[in-house]
Amino acid sequence: MALLAGCSGTVHVDSYPTTANSRVDCVGLLGDPPRSVAGQQYRQVAEGVAAAWGDPPIILRCGVEKPATLRPDSQCHEINGVGWLAEKQGDDWLFTTIGRAYYVSLEVPAEHAPAGDALADVSDVVARHDPMVEPCA
Repeated sequence: MALLAGCSGTVHVDSYPTTANSRVDCVGLLGDPPRSVAGQQYRQVAEGVAAAWGDPPIILRCGVEKPATLRPDSQCHEINGVGWLAEKQGDDWLFTTIGRAYYVSLEVPAEHAPAGDALADVSDVVARHDPMVEPCA
């Protein structure tokens, strides 16, 4: 989770590979961010490659690659109709959608616990812009 915050308050997010078929849909998703997530205010992200809230920032990425840890028997956590794969990364959490047209991830630093609050706040926008292919099992 490499990122830098500039003096202007803009968040600079490291680049990440995106799937070609998700680019148009991601413009809609990233252009419709909630004003706050887990009680943290929205922050501008350089080049519009993600959405962010708070400091340290909660980062929403769109069109990410399928997680290597995602298997047919992976546990799916359903929040507001959106299935998520949960991965602990040190003290932080990385969540990635399951059963959607493309993958969306949410990085939640430990400072913004409980991480479920952030998932609840972004799940509605994910559901609006990333169609369900399979329900969470």
